[in-house]
Amino acid sequence: MNTNSSRWISLTRFALAGVCVALAACSGPSRPKPTEIQGVTVLQEIRTSWTANVGKVDFPLVVSAREDRIALANSQGVVAVLDATTGKDIWRLKLDQAISAGVGSDGQQLAVVTRNNELVTLQDGKVQWRKSLPAQSFTAPLVAGARVFVLTADRSVIAFDGATGRQLWTQQRPGEPLVLKQAGVMLAFKNTLVVGLSGRLSGLDPNTGVIRWESAIATPRGTNDVERLVDLVAPFDRVGDVVCVRAFQAAVGCVNAERGQGVWTRPSAGEMGVSGNETLLVAPMSNGVVQAFNRSNGERVWDTERLKYRILSAPLVTPRGVLVADNGGWLYLLSLADGALLNRIKLDSEELATAPVFAGGRYVVVTREGRVTGLQIP
Repeated sequence: MNTNSSRWISLTRFALAGVCVALAACSGPSRPKPTEIQGVTVLQEIRTSWTANVGKVDFPLVVSAREDRIALANSQGVVAVLDATTGKDIWRLKLDQAISAGVGSDGQQLAVVTRNNELVTLQDGKVQWRKSLPAQSFTAPLVAGARVFVLTADRSVIAFDGATGRQLWTQQRPGEPLVLKQAGVMLAFKNTLVVGLSGRLSGLDPNTGVIRWESAIATPRGTNDVERLVDLVAPFDRVGDVVCVRAFQAAVGCVNAERGQGVWTRPSAGEMGVSGNETLLVAPMSNGVVQAFNRSNGERVWDTERLKYRILSAPLVTPRGVLVADNGGWLYLLSLADGALLNRIKLDSEELATAPVFAGGRYVVVTREGRVTGLQIP
């Protein structure tokens, strides 16, 4: 396993108290020093449109992007909705508790999970309702179909009525005793709730929680609990009926969510999720090599070692190239054709808190320090 897995990933072993421990089992020789990048020739312009600040982020943030709005939060309990075209606040609210997971949104209702295991929903800058959860959660709640779905760290899926907070059902699947303190996979697909449970992508009936289908991306292997971790990690990528995901340190793969059948899987040692378009799926590896796969059959299209040994964020595939950042605050734009470096800009002194998102004609990035930047790629 990669020696730098513990950069913001920790593990939770579920006992009576639910203890969090650092990923010490992954310690080992230090990562080789990356080759310095000198004199980048700009082949594709990147313009800064606006900047804002949300405050420090030390949890698995997911930025919810809906048309020209983005919803995000900081660790101290501030939840904010920004205009993606200008970076201006639409509203901002300070909760009385720190946040461990969020933000989920359907464009109207927002949901986060606090560090004392409370699900909180908000709308128009006001708290709607709160519900206690039986376990921690590191995955942003999913708000869809007038319901709120939560994936907890004991691999339970819980559904709540969006208007009242009444619990509708719960579904739990057995898995390995350790889980990642990292955002998992949960999305609405037509009339199915698709969730990552251990190394499987599972389709659930959103009305009852009954499992309709399961498709394995990776199978736990190894001699200890750490080596056997294959949880699916965010972000995922969906085009049409096909959902593509990464299994932590094991594989990337795609599943036809209409049929509940696997399309392909390929070994790939990485920690962060994936991004793609109609033809490509891009997945950075733990060693900083960026891979691109043919989306339809999983064949390797290209890989690039230009960022090798850098600790990379999850990517975002755009029409102009692949956006990916390193933990030194640099944002890179790579060619869709071959992974060549098209441009790089300095964002901050720290890594991204989450994958870049697109909203309001801007590419929005958020650093751990809380700097929010709206970019244009003409």
